[in-house]
Amino acid sequence: MAETKDTFEITKTEEEWRQILTPEQYRVLREHGTERPGSCALDKQYGEGTYVCAGCALPLFTSGPKFNSGTGWPSFFAPIEGAVDTTVDRSLFMTRTEVHCHRCGGHLGHIFDDGPKPTGKRYCINGVSLNFVPKDS
Repeated sequence: MAETKDTFEITKTEEEWRQILTPEQYRVLREHGTERPGSCALDKQYGEGTYVCAGCALPLFTSGPKFNSGTGWPSFFAPIEGAVDTTVDRSLFMTRTEVHCHRCGGHLGHIFDDGPKPTGKRYCINGVSLNFVPKDS
């Protein structure tokens, strides 16, 4: 996994981000917040399609590696290749791997080592940081 870069293809001022994102999307994507578990309908979305960044529309995950982790957040065992970057998150008195959008740097969630095969990874993603595009759209 690549570490998050200092600069991104898509950059905006705080005000520009606030104009295109809802307050909750801004809190999660730009301020590294976390949505309340079970609060997003995408957790139970299992149709075929692609999950894209709510900030810049970059395709991040497909529906194939999505699974029900029981955590209350959309979970995937793998992203689309090259779509996400990671950083070390030492907040909340623990060390975790934080996941970001490769194109705009938006905070998506965290990766854990308790996912299913074949990767054993659980990308625990804030649903508010995603938009779902059904396969036939």
